[in-house]
Amino acid sequence: MAKQAGSKTRSVRGSRTGRPIMALLDLLGRRWTLRILWELRHGPLTSRALRSACDEASPTVLQARLTELREAGFVELGDGGGYGLTPLGRDLCETFMPLHRFAERWKNSSPSPRLRGEGRGEGEPPRRR
Repeated sequence: MAKQAGSKTRSVRGSRTGRPIMALLDLLGRRWTLRILWELRHGPLTSRALRSACDEASPTVLQARLTELREAGFVELGDGGGYGLTPLGRDLCETFMPLHRFAERWKNSSPSPRLRGEGRGEGEPPRRR
């Protein structure tokens, strides 16, 4: 995997300081960003496979997030056309693992079936009322 998008400065929502943690939280808080990183944790995926793994996310939004993740240095486009994590992206995903383990414990102990995601597919957003 070789190609990364060029970097450019991006404003950080919710922060006047532009501190690195605020920039990272801004990026990770955008719709589908965490899901894309999570789905790429086991290896590269084509755009079509990634879209399928992300519950048919809008292709426009998916491509916008992939561009942002490439600019941030977390995702790269491979020679075969698939998207994969860079070493920095893999490091970031490793930081999610304690949260993942906690979420599994919480799922089994939370009294709320709705919060545990019961009745929905994995990764499916909550139903609108």
